[in-house]
Amino acid sequence: MAKLFRNIWDRSKDGTKKEQRGFIRFVIVSTAIFVVVLFVKKDSVIRWIQAGVELHRQKKEIEYYQREIKKLDSQIDGLSNNRDTLESYAREEFHFAEPGDDVYLVE
Repeated sequence: MAKLFRNIWDRSKDGTKKEQRGFIRFVIVSTAIFVVVLFVKKDSVIRWIQAGVELHRQKKEIEYYQREIKKLDSQIDGLSNNRDTLESYAREEFHFAEPGDDVYLVE
């Protein structure tokens, strides 16, 4: 195999198969460059794709947290402006009760 590989690069042995051997050399060099660009380089295509996937995931996470912030802002606004909402929230979350109320906790 090594002898065959060495013979491909020897241009004096091309003879009548000059175009075929030239094409084989072109394919070998192109494949080597492709492998280097795809896998070996620091800025390889695989790392580029991974960065794109990570960027997409982070954008989704940003959108989720922005929705959560809006929801919490509206909840804060409701609790700070409406006494009935504040009272119902305190009863639900902290199990507050007025004197004389019967409280049943179901878990």
